[in-house]
Amino acid sequence: MARKSGPTILQEELYPSSAERGREEIDDARLIDLDVDEESPFLRAQKRVSARRSTLPKRAAHRLLWGAVAALGLCLAGGVGAAFYRYGERSWRFRVESSDNIEITGTQNVTKAQLMEVLGADIGRNIFFIPLAQQKAQLEQIPWVESASVMRFVPNRLKVEIHERRPVAFARVGPRMALIDAGGTLMELSSKHKFSFPVILGMNPGEPLSTRAPRMKAYSEMVSELDSGGARYSQDLSEVDLSDLEDVKVRVNDPAGDVLVHLGSSDYLRRYKIYVTHAQAWRQQFQKLESVDLRYDNQIIVNPDMERTAKTVALTPAAVRVAAAAGVKPAALLTRIGPHDRAIPKPAFELTAKKLDPKATAAKLKKAPVKARAKKTPKPWKAAASKKASPAVKSTAKKSGVSQKPSPAVAKTQANAGTGD
Repeated sequence: MARKSGPTILQEELYPSSAERGREEIDDARLIDLDVDEESPFLRAQKRVSARRSTLPKRAAHRLLWGAVAALGLCLAGGVGAAFYRYGERSWRFRVESSDNIEITGTQNVTKAQLMEVLGADIGRNIFFIPLAQQKAQLEQIPWVESASVMRFVPNRLKVEIHERRPVAFARVGPRMALIDAGGTLMELSSKHKFSFPVILGMNPGEPLSTRAPRMKAYSEMVSELDSGGARYSQDLSEVDLSDLEDVKVRVNDPAGDVLVHLGSSDYLRRYKIYVTHAQAWRQQFQKLESVDLRYDNQIIVNPDMERTAKTVALTPAAVRVAAAAGVKPAALLTRIGPHDRAIPKPAFELTAKKLDPKATAAKLKKAPVKARAKKTPKPWKAAASKKASPAVKSTAKKSGVSQKPSPAVAKTQANAGTGD
């Protein structure tokens, strides 16, 4: 072979470029990787040895650990709670010792005796075992109580808040008087406060609340309408008859005489103004003004109740006494017996108003016994002989036609009999 003519070797041949060197290294690495299976330079096993692992995953183990800690905490809390429960159940510190541990607020007309009938069972009882909901329900059964709340305060105190009903009128129920609220609930008369309300008629003993409620709704509408103009006409009323809701009747307390006014079932203010405007003229026109019917738009009837008979159960003397003390108007204490009104005897009302002894009052009100007539009719001459004959004898002698003065013959005979001849 011919040799090259150049005297020297090129630099590129002695020192190859970096790119070519890197490519050669990669190729050598691939060759090494491929040849590892054939000839390994390291002394190690050909197969991997599996490591020993736990039966539970690591996350599940952590959960079990936290669950055990929580269960232990719950057991400790339950034990502490049971200890406190036993202490609170048996300790004397949590018992209501007396009524001084029961605080009552909001009472004006409800007596403490009425409240203690319900709350008295809690004295001596553990504060944690008092049924608050049951006590609340029993307190609201008292007529004067509209709502109540019962709260316990550790260690041994109860607090009771009472919200009383607001009366709007007196109600005559049979032979007794009571107060009534806007919902129709009846309440006993209170001796602590005096009220100025009209008396509502038409309430019957034993009727349910659902019957009284619509009547009281009509009454509230009438009163609000009469007072809407600022004249306060409701203060002139002594009675309101709600027995017929289609014909609401009011008795006006007029100094010249009470008047029964029929107002119908609506438009109360306009009809009452008609009465106020013409009442004086009607008194001049008629001999006695007792009632006026204003239910009809184009017709006014004066004294329509002259021939009617209205009977109402008379109030008992005890009811009169209590009603007078509560502020019932005297005109509302009348006993309706016919076309005219007969008041309770004046001595009876005065005596009950002064609160005298009931025995003395009954003795004064008792009528004097009427003298009985003689069973036998006296003879004419004996009646003539007496100087002052009784009224029964005089009437008998007059009916028989005998003169009260004796004849001369009878007088002479009586004179002889008197001298013994």
